[in-house]
Amino acid sequence: MIDEYDMINEMLLPFWAIKPATIRSRITRELGGEDSALIGVAIRDGAVVYIEKGDEWQRQATTGMLEKFVKYLPDMDLGFNVHDEPRVVVADSVLAAMVSKAQDEVLPRVARSDSPRNTFSGRPEDMNDGKRFAETFSHQQTWTHSRLSCPIDSPAQAYEDGAPDNLTAFATGPLQYIYNTTAFSDICISPSLSSTFGFFERPNAFNIIHELTPIFSQSKISSFQDILYPSPWYWIGKVKYDESTDTTWENKTNALYWRGSTTGGFSRNGGWRRQHRQHVVQHINAPDTAQIVVPESENSKKHTVVNIDRRSRKYLIDVHFSHIGQCDPGDCDAQQEFFHVTDRADAGDAWYFKHLLDMDGNAFSGRFYSFLKSRSLTYKMAVFREWHTEWLKPWVHYIPLSLRGDEHLDLVRWFSGDENKQGGNEEPSKSGNGESEGERKAREIAQRSTIWHDKVLRNVDFEAWFFRLLLEYGRVVDDGREEIGYPGP
Repeated sequence: MIDEYDMINEMLLPFWAIKPATIRSRITRELGGEDSALIGVAIRDGAVVYIEKGDEWQRQATTGMLEKFVKYLPDMDLGFNVHDEPRVVVADSVLAAMVSKAQDEVLPRVARSDSPRNTFSGRPEDMNDGKRFAETFSHQQTWTHSRLSCPIDSPAQAYEDGAPDNLTAFATGPLQYIYNTTAFSDICISPSLSSTFGFFERPNAFNIIHELTPIFSQSKISSFQDILYPSPWYWIGKVKYDESTDTTWENKTNALYWRGSTTGGFSRNGGWRRQHRQHVVQHINAPDTAQIVVPESENSKKHTVVNIDRRSRKYLIDVHFSHIGQCDPGDCDAQQEFFHVTDRADAGDAWYFKHLLDMDGNAFSGRFYSFLKSRSLTYKMAVFREWHTEWLKPWVHYIPLSLRGDEHLDLVRWFSGDENKQGGNEEPSKSGNGESEGERKAREIAQRSTIWHDKVLRNVDFEAWFFRLLLEYGRVVDDGREEIGYPGP
């Protein structure tokens, strides 16, 4: 027998670029998936203590092959493909970067070790006793597909789990206020979205094409190449604004309002904990400590961050689910128990509040335009992009919110006219009818959005934009497109 094991080294080389804990977590995640198509083998204390899935003959053959030497193996979880066809494919550029890191950084450190040991470490803390494989949600590679067009050096393409978001590209200040909504919705610089945004957790529907195809869509994630167009949902008036049911600013309740369903993704095996609507509703109602920004002293232009009991401002927040859906029975029950679910509300109920929250669901939110037209101030958390990006400006027509939520309460507090500038836990004035700078700004932005809506978000505006889009598209698909153009007057 020829002593040749180069293939083993070549196959395992890229794994040297990934932390061992990351490798373990990935196979644990795959083994726990309901449709993993993997034979799972748990080795503990030198023996196969658990094996599941696959045909009986495969399980028997696998354990039989391990029998003579399993006693020398460290504790590990193994996943064996039950299909004939391979299933792991890594983009060439990513694979090359991993091999380079392994060869240039990791393995040289290994070679410099002065006192190598000839024993394995004990069972790591992140590994269970091997009696079962924890059931996990199968991501169905939604995030993997979605990040394909991201630059190779972007955070989303990091081959190490837990890469940090590039917050400086879109957020600023001690509480990370959003200053660039385009960058905020760029998934390539925010890998945390893979575990906090419902579309990447388990989309309610997902049909993907890997060839550049002219698909017109009402909204999209930043990394997709769909052609955006004004939504027929808005054009036909699915969520109408009736001015006669709105009330004056002074008569509105001085609080942030939202009612809605648990849309954004389908929840199974506890997946709702990683979905954006649930995160926002839970975070903004949590009985914990929140941070606010206040002047260092009276008449001071310098500000400082203070901690307050979030419950001391509960009268500023009226954000609740009114329906639990898109979930397996167990997950629906868990959410029903976890959240304070209110009765269903009429669309017009929103007009009785000064501050309105709008956020993505399964895709774009269909309420945004009616909120802008109302006499209330709109706060928006959106990762999905729509055709209007160049037409509507954050901080001019609405207040942008992050998904992290650190700044949510502080913004509502300031725009509502909270007069307790030193932070404290005392209950401030609830009047909020123009006495403070923040409240005056809130009314100003609300009025501006109403006026702007009637200039750029009418049906005629949708039609003009769509017409221009199709004219340009018509040129693109014309065989004589290089000859088509406008020569000028």
